[in-house]
Amino acid sequence: MLIEKGRVCLKIAGREAGKYCIVLEQPRDGFVTVAGPKTVTGVKRRKCSIFHIEPTAEMIDVGGSTDMELESGWKSSGLIEKLGITIPQKRKPGKAVKERTLDARVASAEKKASENKLKAKKPVKKAEKK
Repeated sequence: MLIEKGRVCLKIAGREAGKYCIVLEQPRDGFVTVAGPKTVTGVKRRKCSIFHIEPTAEMIDVGGSTDMELESGWKSSGLIEKLGITIPQKRKPGKAVKERTLDARVASAEKKASENKLKAKKPVKKAEKK
């Protein structure tokens, strides 16, 4: 199978290994541009080595290759169910802040203070002359 525009591939290396993507450009100098899109498969649009992807027998029409068009291509082809792709859950904006009680904060501050005292009390040995 050739790596060509519209080919569905499986990423086999990198942080997105094990996820499916679509090739958006013909290979040039050993690299292609791939996209998931992130809303469907979790793969961001990026440049990827042809040695880091494994082509499948599936093809998707990538007309304009925007994320909305790629998403509709995945849904209309029925490949989401066929390949067993789990769609990533959307996260709420902002960082999750761990709630701590006042007692926990005081205990943490006391622990740091005692550690600093222990570090300061260590004697420094001087080298002896013969």
